[in-house]
Amino acid sequence: MLDSRSLSPTYFQDDSTPRIPGIGELFEFFWSLAPAALTLVVTIVVLAALHYWLERRKSASPGHSVRNQLILLGVTALGLVSVILMLPVSDDFRGEILKLIGIVLSAGIALSSTTFLGNMLAGFMLRSLRNFRAGDFISVEEHFGRVSGRGLFHTEIQTEERTLTTLPNIYLVTHPVTTLRSSGTVVSATVSLGYDVPRGRIEELLLEAAHDADLEDAFVSTMELGDFCVTYRIAGLLTDVKSLITARSRLRGKVLDSLHAGGVEIVSPTFMNTRALSPDQVFVPESGPSDPAPVAEDAPAPEEILFDKADKAEATEEMAQTIDSVSEEIKAVDEEIKSASPELIPALEARRSQLETKRDQLEEELEESKNDEE
Repeated sequence: MLDSRSLSPTYFQDDSTPRIPGIGELFEFFWSLAPAALTLVVTIVVLAALHYWLERRKSASPGHSVRNQLILLGVTALGLVSVILMLPVSDDFRGEILKLIGIVLSAGIALSSTTFLGNMLAGFMLRSLRNFRAGDFISVEEHFGRVSGRGLFHTEIQTEERTLTTLPNIYLVTHPVTTLRSSGTVVSATVSLGYDVPRGRIEELLLEAAHDADLEDAFVSTMELGDFCVTYRIAGLLTDVKSLITARSRLRGKVLDSLHAGGVEIVSPTFMNTRALSPDQVFVPESGPSDPAPVAEDAPAPEEILFDKADKAEATEEMAQTIDSVSEEIKAVDEEIKSASPELIPALEARRSQLETKRDQLEEELEESKNDEE
């Protein structure tokens, strides 16, 4: 058991009867707390300065957020232990406090190991795998969107509705993650058509629609032979992945226009032709395919509105990678200067000056971009 007299023996008589301390004793007691208070103030100041510095470094190196969070966690733990060691208590009581903190931390880690530690380890795993980065389209179960932020414990995606969805990292590790390749992805559309239309004619019209939708290497697949209709799938390669939403809509519109222009009727998968109409009558707009509605030249693409944060996150990461690359070039030039002959040194120093100017400009642009986001 702890001895209460270990806290301040002068506050008790020999028979453990409490008495009112004098002014001198109070001053002595508070003065004994000065080292711990000073340590606490220093810890807070160091954490604030370190957090500010890491935030500035984070704008130039967003991929280091995991490391930054671990640094802050380590400094906080070190500061807490330092404050406890400076408390004006006996060594036994100080040891009891450290034991108590250790027990609480152990219990907390044990109770939250499936979430806290799991998400942290999953964050490290995702960093090492590098199967996606900021700005990429990913799909996890029912979630689909572009990556707009990555942290130690979670990953944020921006959906097609422009909303932000936060996914725990452990969720991404335990579920299949589909990433759209930056080199291109397949865009497709399905349509149900009657048995009375020749398959060759349908494939011709669908391939024409894919070509008009600016898709490459288009192909047609027969997906299903239903009771009353045939389901076809037209697909093609989209090289500009960022315009995925627009490309999907454009392909469906071109399919409508192409089939209507060819006099082909589009039916429902459950449609059965029992109408008392002339065999020559079909449900096709009489005016034929309509021209798309006029769009202002300076009107933003849908993706620029839907995925604005993801675009900024991608641009930030790319700029940070460029800054890191320029910094490596500067280091390489410094090594060359050390071993270069005197006549080559002026040219190398000029090269180094150009690289430093470029890096400073990039860092300023990155800082301005961060301020705009805030």
